[in-house]
Amino acid sequence: MLHPQASINCRGQLIDLSSPKIMGILNVTPDSFYDGGQFNAADAALAQTEKMLEAGATFIDVGGMSSRPGAELISPEEELARVGPVVEAIRKRFPACLLSIDTVYGKTIRQLSDLGVDLINDISAGSIDSDIQRAAADLGIPYILMHMAGKPENMQQQTDYEDVVEEILDFFIEQVGSLRAKGCKDIILDPGFGFGKKLEHNYQLLNNLHVFKVLGLPMMTGLSRKSMVWKLLGTSPEEALNGSSILHFIALQQGSRLLRVHDVAPAMEVIKIWQQIEIR
Repeated sequence: MLHPQASINCRGQLIDLSSPKIMGILNVTPDSFYDGGQFNAADAALAQTEKMLEAGATFIDVGGMSSRPGAELISPEEELARVGPVVEAIRKRFPACLLSIDTVYGKTIRQLSDLGVDLINDISAGSIDSDIQRAAADLGIPYILMHMAGKPENMQQQTDYEDVVEEILDFFIEQVGSLRAKGCKDIILDPGFGFGKKLEHNYQLLNNLHVFKVLGLPMMTGLSRKSMVWKLLGTSPEEALNGSSILHFIALQQGSRLLRVHDVAPAMEVIKIWQQIEIR
């Protein structure tokens, strides 16, 4: 088994992923499944960014389009209208902040690149706009490669797998080869929890994340407050923090080194406890 890549290059700054890091979620959308509409205004977005950075987030992931099940795509122009002012405000207030852009569009990345994009978080693996992967290569920006069946608007109707772990591994192998051929150097894997998977698929994936370490690449997991927690427990996204923390701990045990979360301080506690167990 290959040793997972230990660092990524974010505009000349090496980020060590041999120890777990946190990506704080900043949705500037009216319709995200948990926090839609809370941080659309620049002042609210800046306050939330400051809170997450102070709690220990390494990356702030700014997204202008909901990817909840059933969500429809918006245009890159509408996305830029939502994301651009927030990214500019964050860069002015927190110039050292590492910014991830959650988008499926190459145009969005190219338009924002002058503000300093440190990471591309693409849920579509280039299937919606292939230019996003070319933009990652052209601009030398690390790229998060996520598995999703279909698109958000129809992904939950595309959940037939013979072996979900094997099929996603095959997908990663093919896509990593394609990204390397395009010139992408730094790639992070994300199995895409909840994106075209039934509840049982999500838990099969969680229990077998270690399989993806064979590719020798760092892995990110997005589990925060997702339906695999609250549907299983019969609660709601608002009541899913405790379950999310449990899943984060399991993900770390399985090899994830980047946790994408709504709640940074509790996730930092999970990492500290996991690290203490690891060194004993």
